[in-house]
Amino acid sequence: MGLRVRQFRRQLGLASALALCVLLSGAVSGNGSDGELPPPDREFRFARLAYNGNFMDRGFRGGESWRTDAPEAEYHLLMGLRRLTRIDAIDPQRERFIAVSALDPNLYEFPFLYAVEVGRWHLDDEEANAMREYLERGGFLMVDDFHGSEQWEGFMQSLRRVFPEREVVDIPDDHEVFHVLYDLNQKVQIPGIYSVMRGTTYEEDGYDPHWRGVFDDHGRLMVAINFNMDLGDAWEHADDPEYEQPLTALAYRFAVSYALYAMTH
Repeated sequence: MGLRVRQFRRQLGLASALALCVLLSGAVSGNGSDGELPPPDREFRFARLAYNGNFMDRGFRGGESWRTDAPEAEYHLLMGLRRLTRIDAIDPQRERFIAVSALDPNLYEFPFLYAVEVGRWHLDDEEANAMREYLERGGFLMVDDFHGSEQWEGFMQSLRRVFPEREVVDIPDDHEVFHVLYDLNQKVQIPGIYSVMRGTTYEEDGYDPHWRGVFDDHGRLMVAINFNMDLGDAWEHADDPEYEQPLTALAYRFAVSYALYAMTH
């Protein structure tokens, strides 16, 4: 069974501006579920991709880079979504951490998927094929927190298995994902907390931020790539006085925009 999306209109209220937005929401329906997850009682649940590590991941937290910033990043982000918008997001006090692999039968329950430290990920052929099917059938993947030329190549080794024929391109400034709610014209590097503490904004040789993507044949953005940035740290440290509030606010705006785009396309 293909992806099913229930349409409805809902007002989206924000603390900084009142805006109306058409939301398209619902679970992504795949080939069935093993019944382990209870039926969702909210329109938006945040899940991250669990993956095996590549050669760069050896010795890094037991090879589980995908857990970076969890569950604090999703906790703060979901609290922000619930506080700043009228998106009917899951209560993070009740459900703080969800992880699914590319082969998990519950994958299709989540139209929005987050993957972190993807310079260290490894998808084998079976996982890559499953991820390709998920994305081409309407799923959306946001990747984050990887830096520099070496990590870019680590990321691309698996992405080429997913989409050997598709190019990674810079997302145009006038693309809808940057204007679905906010006009995200401010493109500054969103650093990790340790970079901030060192007085820099970059890691390794990742000096310049890039917003890149992979599009399907109809022009829909399937993969949003935040390269040389760490939005997860900005969410995680939203209440940390050492992390600058304007950077956290910008990271929230990008996350809200990606979520709305994923739910409406």
